[in-house]
Formats: sequence, structure tokens, C-alpha cells
Amino acid sequence: MSTITDPLRALIGTGFPFKRATEQSARYMTVLPALMQSTAGLRRPGAAALDLADVACGRFDAFFELMLAPWDIAAGILLVREAGGIVTDLSGAPARLAHTPIVAGNPAMHAWLLAALNPSDH
Repeated sequence: MSTITDPLRALIGTGFPFKRATEQSARYMTVLPALMQSTAGLRRPGAAALDLADVACGRFDAFFELMLAPWDIAAGILLVREAGGIVTDLSGAPARLAHTPIVAGNPAMHAWLLAALNPSDH
């Protein structure tokens, strides 16, 4: 896991909707500008399973996606947790194998990213 705790130094992985994109893209468009201004950068490699592996080994400091399938996240959840990270849904509940949003990272970056993705909760 990354030891980065300052979002300004953090590299965040994400994905963009491709199914029902018109329904989900508005949510991305509300959070992306703030995340781009608050971090060292956002990346979208294209495979959530690999993105979560990148979090587990420290290439990404955190990762989020607003909807993933169980087969996209099953191995990655285990990798991140075994590496000492946290993986939840957008409410902060432990990630489960379902069609769900995912937020992952070390404890500090996970907490920051979860708050950044839920600005109305503050």
C-alpha cells in the first residue's frame, strides 16, 4: 500500500461509465473537477481488477468507481485488504460482491476520497 496521506501528492485511479453512461456521467462530472484540483492526478487505465491491484501494491494511492460488477472487484477487494487497505461502497460500508460503487485506498486516502465523493454529507 501507498503511504501517501496528502491528497495533493496522490494519484487516484478511476473508471468511467460505458453502460448507461447518460445516467451515470452526471455524477462523475460533479466530482471529477474537485478531485482533479485536489490531487496529483487521476488515471483511467480501464480494468478495475488491475486498478485495485495497483492500489494494493502502491502504484495508485486510491481508487473509486461509481458502479462495478462482482467479477470486476472480487480479487481486487482481497488484494487491497490483505495489503492493509480499506475497500468500501460510497456509504463507507465494507465492499461486498455485488453491483456496487467502490472506494479503496490506505486508511488516510480512503477516508479523504470517501469524503470527497460525498460532499453533501459534510
